[in-house]
Amino acid sequence: MEDFKQTADRFVKDRFGDRALNLASLASGDWSRAYSFLLDGREMVIRFGAYVGDFEKDRVMGAFSMDTMPIPKVVEVGETENGFFAISERIQGEKHLDELDESEIRIVLPQLFDALFELQELDLTSTQEIGLWRPEGTGPSWAAELLSVAEPRDRLAGWRDRLDTSPREASIFDAGVAKLRQLAPQLPEIRGIVHNDLLNRNVLVANGKLAGVFDWGNAVYRDPLYDHALFLYCWPWFPQWHGIDLQEILDQHWEKRGGPPAQMKERLLCCLIHIGLDNIAYCAFRERTEDMRQNADQLLTYI
Repeated sequence: MEDFKQTADRFVKDRFGDRALNLASLASGDWSRAYSFLLDGREMVIRFGAYVGDFEKDRVMGAFSMDTMPIPKVVEVGETENGFFAISERIQGEKHLDELDESEIRIVLPQLFDALFELQELDLTSTQEIGLWRPEGTGPSWAAELLSVAEPRDRLAGWRDRLDTSPREASIFDAGVAKLRQLAPQLPEIRGIVHNDLLNRNVLVANGKLAGVFDWGNAVYRDPLYDHALFLYCWPWFPQWHGIDLQEILDQHWEKRGGPPAQMKERLLCCLIHIGLDNIAYCAFRERTEDMRQNADQLLTYI
């Protein structure tokens, strides 16, 4: 049975013939596999996955590329025998955000927060018109959306049954849901685009500047502070950054804009609890017992 690299190579050759050269594997995520190649002499990336909606998000977000936050343009989305593919321009960089040292992250992180803020200032109605994110005033409340973290999910089939085989972590998860149920109804209905996956090799840096932000497949339309909360949550997992006060960087970010947004503390806390719950469910589904335990320990610090 041929491996996936051979399958990808055959697909590209069948589709593009001699126009395509030098197919090479790139780092892949849990939901797709990625390869670089030359198409008519241009550097491109082709990804294969089971969820076409992820690729459609990338296509939409490519239209919002900015000098301060380049987003690769998706030139084609289509179907394969076993799923879907997307072809996009390739963005080059020196390092992923995850790989930066302390001095580098001090320079780049404020740029990223500024770019995310600029993104919220754009007219994002096209993301709603095609149904990728919830149009304002429709669907469940933000509180209900947060609490849905405890519900069954198509991509994580059977996660709760697997979590229940670890009684301590299941108990902490339920305590987190109870805390979120107490806090979430007090939150304002504030919505914006959230990338939701910035620390998984999805941000490229070159010469001390953002070179590209890609893989918007996990993007959601929710409180924009969620991306900030993800950094706060993940910070302890990156020992090379422990000498940096992330909260100070965030405070400086908001100081430039006249002060913190309304109910920031409460909003961030609910986001942090939700991230912990989401990570526990995901780790249970993937049967990553040690990671599940560490996320449960971290969730305890918020509840």
